[in-house]
Amino acid sequence: MINYIKGTITEINPTSVTIETGGIGYFINISINTFSRLDGKTDCKILVHEVIREDAHQLFGFADEVERDIFRLLISVSGIGANTARMMLSSLTPAEVEKAITESDVTVLKSVKGIGLKTAQRVIVDLKDKVGKQSGAGEIFALADNTKRDEALSALVMLGFARSAVTKVLDKIIREERNLTVEDLIKKALKNL
Repeated sequence: MINYIKGTITEINPTSVTIETGGIGYFINISINTFSRLDGKTDCKILVHEVIREDAHQLFGFADEVERDIFRLLISVSGIGANTARMMLSSLTPAEVEKAITESDVTVLKSVKGIGLKTAQRVIVDLKDKVGKQSGAGEIFALADNTKRDEALSALVMLGFARSAVTKVLDKIIREERNLTVEDLIKKALKNL
């Protein structure tokens, strides 16, 4: 089992990163939170969780241990797969997920695309006794408005949303608030899609 990969970032976008080490490029799925921590770096050490199925071998990467621990707790819940857990960690920070679970805040968990009332309740029931009192701080990065919009659009389309719907939502959000980071833009869009 792979614990971490350390190497050179050859490609990065809000949903994935390719890290080259030893002449091999590893494609790693990441959350928006991890993207914000890695963006702008050339070398990194990324913690990894492997998902091995009959039809696919996938790597999910995390900037810190806290996010990986929350991811592993989330995928232990029936009905939450790796991509749903990544979506949750893209919409909310690890600290927000922990807080929602410890405070039994179904509304916050339901705000994530693909999480309904029963799933949110199951997450709380299954994980309330398991989550720790850890907190992670995301880094904020700034880009030009059109670049932010393009990156957010690209990330949301890769997550499976229709380009036309995403474009409308992003344009509306940008009209209302001009100074959002890509991460905040995506989080707000996820709540409106």
